Amino acid sequence: MSEQRVIWITGGGSGIGRALALLWASQGHAVVISGRRVDKLEETIKMAQAGSGKIVAIPCDVVDENAVWSCVVEIIKMFGRLDICVANAGYSVHCLFENTTPAEWRKQIDTNLFGAIWTIQAALPHLKVTKGRLVVISSVSGRLAVAKTSAYSATKFALVGICNALYQELGGTGVSVTSILPGLVESDIIKVDNEGVYHADRVEKRPKRFVYPTHKAAIDIAHAIEKRKREAVITRHGKVGVFLVNHFSGLLYRLLRRVGPRDLR
Repeated sequence: MSEQRVIWITGGGSGIGRALALLWASQGHAVVISGRRVDKLEETIKMAQAGSGKIVAIPCDVVDENAVWSCVVEIIKMFGRLDICVANAGYSVHCLFENTTPAEWRKQIDTNLFGAIWTIQAALPHLKVTKGRLVVISSVSGRLAVAKTSAYSATKFALVGICNALYQELGGTGVSVTSILPGLVESDIIKVDNEGVYHADRVEKRPKRFVYPTHKAAIDIAHAIEKRKREAVITRHGKVGVFLVNHFSGLLYRLLRRVGPRDLR
């Protein structure tokens, strides 16, 4: 992106959100990040400063609808516009369906689904003014559900559906809708428990050969956003998974059933 744009990223304190913020800040864009963990937001700001970029943090829990709207009000006060909104905040409940508690279901849906909804609703009026870009970070789990991810996959499937509907509804407004479906990407998601609490000492159990570097994922995602793609699957294994579920779902799910649930935490 050549011209300077005002960009808002929820969940900007780690993972994909942080990587996108650092990438765009290094290109001279005005980047605003939000998140619950102030220390993580401050880390992102310091990393940007080390690279001569500038990021502004507005702490915000996307579960709080009023806080989300207030965040957008602050962005407009500071910059007068909003060009790109990335609804990225989320975490993963990893548990057998029968063991997932009502509280875990509610927290998962409130954060991943309603958090994205509040973000979209708050940003959309301003994106219409700038003919901007709306971006929703879903997951390959929004197309391919695996054991122990029923709650997480439910929210990610829902986000894909919302994006597909919005893509049609926003036709003619100049606002693009891009649904991002990452596969396994470096992030703090495995360090957050089923209650949404961060544990710094948790060790990555996902197969390293399949975990895509965050900075590379950010480059791929930024490219899809710039091209105003309707949907982009990120990582090679993610693309393979989506292809298989689209064309050979019966065979794929039978194989996954034979493998059985795996503990990736």
